[in-house]
Formats: sequence, structure tokens, C-alpha cells
Amino acid sequence: MNKRTVKLLSSTVIFSLLLVGFVLNTAFSKKTERDYYQIKIYTIENESQEKRMDDYLKNAFIPAMHRAGIAGVGVFKPREGEELSGKRIFVLIPYKDAGEFAGIPGILDKDAKYLKDGKEYIEAAHDNAPYQRIESILLRSFSATPAFHVPEYSTSPSERIYELRSYQGATERYYERKVEMFNVGEADLFIKLGFQPILFGEVISGPDMPNLMYLTTYSDTASHVDHWNAFRDSEEWTKMKTIEKYKNTVSGSDKYLLYPSDYSDF
Repeated sequence: MNKRTVKLLSSTVIFSLLLVGFVLNTAFSKKTERDYYQIKIYTIENESQEKRMDDYLKNAFIPAMHRAGIAGVGVFKPREGEELSGKRIFVLIPYKDAGEFAGIPGILDKDAKYLKDGKEYIEAAHDNAPYQRIESILLRSFSATPAFHVPEYSTSPSERIYELRSYQGATERYYERKVEMFNVGEADLFIKLGFQPILFGEVISGPDMPNLMYLTTYSDTASHVDHWNAFRDSEEWTKMKTIEKYKNTVSGSDKYLLYPSDYSDF
């Protein structure tokens, strides 16, 4: 491969990343009202529970949510080799507002098809539950990124990486500064570099408050590595991380490397 070809390929890659960033930035900026998101994390202990959860989510829950007008329900699992592989199922549900979130249980209770299709899950015996515990986290989107984004990839679901991160603050003040950091530039940098983020959100109810969470996506492992290298090496991040008021804004963090199930909406 000669130098001219290398330059051409490099220019093509850079142009592609900028184009993706422009499209995503346009999509995020169209909406001003802020979305709400629920992340439900099911703890399971064996393959039997995983199979039962898959059956419920695929054949009862997701179709019922679609009938209720909720599109884009994501179901993700920890990638092979991750500590929580085979032990957790993550379900992401987007809502247009808090009222829609509050109204869903009542809608499901009146959905005869859901009650029929989900009977094995709904009426499970106390000593034969389909899961061990459920953790529910409610988020509101950042003001800078109010819209929910559905990524598009040609790679198979098992190849993709959906990275869910949680940043905890030592106090509310430090947490608020980290949210501000995202709103004034960090979120835009992710979008500009083509990370295809699904959401950025303030946690308004959850076990690790005060904290924020965000979900970025990648077509495969190589894409994951390349994007994070681009982020760390960017001029914007180099400047941003040295701003005095944004120092010490993250006291702890959690990272989950996930992949979408074959029945996930995205």
C-alpha cells in the first residue's frame, strides 16, 4: 500500500466519522423536551432463568410495550468474559415523559394479550421465580442531548459492544458539575467522534446517587478501541479535563460491556 492510498483511506475514515457526528448532532438537537429512561437490571443465577426471562421479554413484554406506543425497547446482556456474563439482563425503556412511565403498569394490567402471553412469568410460584432480583433506575436525559438515539449497524448483535457507564459524584455539587461538563462539551465530543450514543441521563432514582449514566455503542471490538483512543487523544478532551472546576467530579464509576439480544429493538 503506497503513501497516497494511506492518505486517501485516512481522509475517508475521518470524513465518515465527521459525517456520523453531524447526523447524530442534528438528531439530538431537533428535540427540546427531555426524555425519560428506565433501566431494569434483572439478576439471574442460571440458564433456566435466563431462558424464562428471554421468553417473557421477547413474547410478552416487548410486544405489549409496542402496543402501548413505546418503541425502541432494548435488551442487553454482558459480553462473554465479563464478570456478570450469564448473571444479568439489562432492559432499557424510553419514555417521552414521566407521566408515560407512571402509566405503563396500569396499561399492562389491562392488556389481555400481555397477561396471557406473560402468564408463566407473571404467575410464577414463590419458589420458582424467573429471576432473583430486579433493580430499577430512572433517568432524565441531559438538556444538551434530550433525544433518544437508536444506532444502526450491519454487524451481528453478538459482535457489537454497547457500553453502559455510571459516574458517581462525592456530593450533589460535584455531580452537578460533571453533568454540566457533559452539557457544555463532553456529550458533543462523543457525538462528534461518532460514538453513536443512545442516551446521556441524570439518575433521578437509583441505588448509586448522585450519579449520571450514558450508553455508547460500537460495531465491534476494533471500533470500540478506535473510538476511545480518538476521544482520549482529542484536543477538546485534553483541554476539558484540565478545567479546575471539573476536577474530582467523579468519585466512582461502573462500566458494563454489553451486547444486544437477538430480539432487542436495536
